[in-house]
Amino acid sequence: MINDDPVEQTITPVAHDLGQFEVRRALPSKARSMVGPFIFVDQFGPAQLALGEGMDVRPHPHINLATVTWLFEGAIDHRDSVGSFATIRPGQVNLMTAGRGIVHSERSPSQDRARGPRLYGMQTWLALPDEREELDPAFEAQTELPIVEDSGARATVVMGTLWGRRAPTTTHADTIYADIVLGARSSIPVDADADERAVMLIAGDAAIGGVPLNLYELTVLRPGLALKLESATGARVVLLGGEAFRTPRHVWWNFVSSSRDRIEQAKRDWLAGRFPLVPGDTEEYIPLPERPTTVSYP
Repeated sequence: MINDDPVEQTITPVAHDLGQFEVRRALPSKARSMVGPFIFVDQFGPAQLALGEGMDVRPHPHINLATVTWLFEGAIDHRDSVGSFATIRPGQVNLMTAGRGIVHSERSPSQDRARGPRLYGMQTWLALPDEREELDPAFEAQTELPIVEDSGARATVVMGTLWGRRAPTTTHADTIYADIVLGARSSIPVDADADERAVMLIAGDAAIGGVPLNLYELTVLRPGLALKLESATGARVVLLGGEAFRTPRHVWWNFVSSSRDRIEQAKRDWLAGRFPLVPGDTEEYIPLPERPTTVSYP
């Protein structure tokens, strides 16, 4: 019997109230650890922060992963231990490859604090393939991203190849990532090429393969089905996925690795101060937690 249900699984994110804004974490979860190389999916905002205040994520470490920051509104100042500085704004994707180890901070720009920062976007982590986990750390910001428009739909290809267009963003494993804005009574096809795919409704109303999407829920699509994403009144949807990993990944706090021993080493290194400093942001840091909020679910 052929199963033509387009939805393989739905994941309701866990919401974390950070005071002035909320973060919704869909991955990792007890229901599923990865979709393609994506092992961490956070959606935050929309939020209006108070005058003079802002987001302040103090320096903290990562290993064996790449972080991807994509904003719908607002701005974030990124600094890292390889000496990178970039102000992330909508339309720019920031990819930070931690590899063997990197430290970074994320803060609201001073000019935005003066008028009350807006925060609305996504942060995701990509696990690195087995043979690339210990790459040299690196950072890139890409703004020349392909735009695909068709019959009221507009899609930005953030990573990988979609609708015949390829983003310049580095991919360490086969990856797809797109920000799709649907006008009223518009649609866009979703190809079946990737091993694993998921969509998240960010705003408005939309359906895929005739199945309505729930706001902020991660909807994992059944492999091998070409589908249509559509909206009656307008929507914003994120599409993500890529190649399925054959070996499991472990997650503890900000560390991802195929090896639990490697994570234990990273914990010892952070405690002992063996990670490099972040130029321009050396006065404080996030201590190693006793009970992290990001963990694997074996």
